[in-house]
Amino acid sequence: MEPADRHDAIVALLRREARGGVVSFARLVDTALYAPGLGYYSSDRVRVGKAAGTDFTTAAALGPMFGQLIAGAAKSLVGGLKAHALVEFGAEPGQSHYAGVASQFTELRTFRFGSPPDFPARSVLVANELLDAQPFHRFLFQSGIWRELGVRVDGSELTIEPLADYSTPLAADFARSLPVAEEGWIIDAPLAAEELLSKLLSGGWSGAVILLDYGKTVAQCLESSPAGTARAYRNHQLSGAILENLGSQDLTCHVLWDRIEPVLIAAGFRDVRLDRQEAFFVKYAGGEMERIAKSDDPEATGRLRALTHPAHFGAKFQVLHGVRV
Repeated sequence: MEPADRHDAIVALLRREARGGVVSFARLVDTALYAPGLGYYSSDRVRVGKAAGTDFTTAAALGPMFGQLIAGAAKSLVGGLKAHALVEFGAEPGQSHYAGVASQFTELRTFRFGSPPDFPARSVLVANELLDAQPFHRFLFQSGIWRELGVRVDGSELTIEPLADYSTPLAADFARSLPVAEEGWIIDAPLAAEELLSKLLSGGWSGAVILLDYGKTVAQCLESSPAGTARAYRNHQLSGAILENLGSQDLTCHVLWDRIEPVLIAAGFRDVRLDRQEAFFVKYAGGEMERIAKSDDPEATGRLRALTHPAHFGAKFQVLHGVRV
């Protein structure tokens, strides 16, 4: 399907369910990303990497080294891996970044988003850029209150406007928790990520969770992101045109880490900590880093630098982790 046809089909789908011609921003993002047969993440095409036709690159796309570092870190967190399975959730089609370290675990289970995961009793859950790929709400501070934004879909062009009321009780609770801000300030909140994570952490399995993503706290968003953090990625180009090319571009926003940490704590995880990716690997996978750094493979050392150097992935990404016994 051509991008223009995909966009029009998504708008037509939203138009049929819109009340008064308007849908919540979260509903538009959800449809654009995950509508069966139409959404950006519903297709089996290759999205991640540097080849032609891809849209963005992640740390995991740098090769087997990522899996080696994750395995080293997981071993440090749980004190040994022989009794734990590695569960990857949110995997891209045809990709398994941990095949090379599968023998260090009891088993390797890989699930795409939308596939119900099955956790062994002892597991290490790893999710790389899963949380930022969830639908997000948008809120605008207007006339002394935070209002949720929606999108009008019944006109010739999509336009953003405030909703008459909050779309969900969770959205209402979030808006009421926010402090006063400057007129016109916008904050994007991936509240669906909190609900998804709560489901993944249920079931009583023990082990560790390792969540790699980019994000800020609510306070940081209200200090430095007046237009919100939502953006689109297509052909390795960052764009603010988030209402264009629906279904053919990635839509994302920053994770709100101070909203995610309590989800882990409520699920019984302890030693919950947020580290920069660089610091996380140094602290928990230092042995693997040293082995790679001492190798005679310049390509490997270059990839290690890309994963950990503050100018590359090292500072751009953070890792939220914890253990549950």
